[in-house]
Amino acid sequence: MPTPKPFLPHGGTFKNLIVYQKAECIYDITYYFAHHFLEKGDRTIDQMVQAARSGKQNIAEGASAGNTSKETEIKLTNVAKASLQELLVDYEDYLRVRGLEQWQPDDLRLAQAKRACAAHNDSAYYRNAIPKRSAETIANIAITLIHQTDWMLNKLIQKLEVMFVEGGGMREQMTKARKEFRGY
Repeated sequence: MPTPKPFLPHGGTFKNLIVYQKAECIYDITYYFAHHFLEKGDRTIDQMVQAARSGKQNIAEGASAGNTSKETEIKLTNVAKASLQELLVDYEDYLRVRGLEQWQPDDLRLAQAKRACAAHNDSAYYRNAIPKRSAETIANIAITLIHQTDWMLNKLIQKLEVMFVEGGGMREQMTKARKEFRGY
């Protein structure tokens, strides 16, 4: 009797995904920001931290579930994207209602933040750098990271869609493996 070929993908860990690493940076920045610049008892603290956590956790859960369900992976990746969009609005609101500046595309500070955020995926880098910055600067760095991560999540969702169309879902893979094992 032939040995069956495995049909489950054997990918790396979600911790190796740059998009997960970026989301972890966003979480760490948000945790610091919410606990240092929002007043104790403000419900926004929990909301911002939970939105950042949801972004990170749903990338992890989606990537882990992807071995058996591309549909679940796509859905959870989209939940991560939605959570980070919610967080983006919180940072924008923080700046707007306090009369602080959100850096615009022609601002040299934004160009510098984009370069730094693109170059650094290690949350320790941000945990070290953030305490030396103002609330306005931290919020703008977080906004920059969220935009970069959102772009990456868009690309990941597109890739997952293609993988699903090309390879099918789990049930299709199981049926194919069973037919190949039986020789028809």
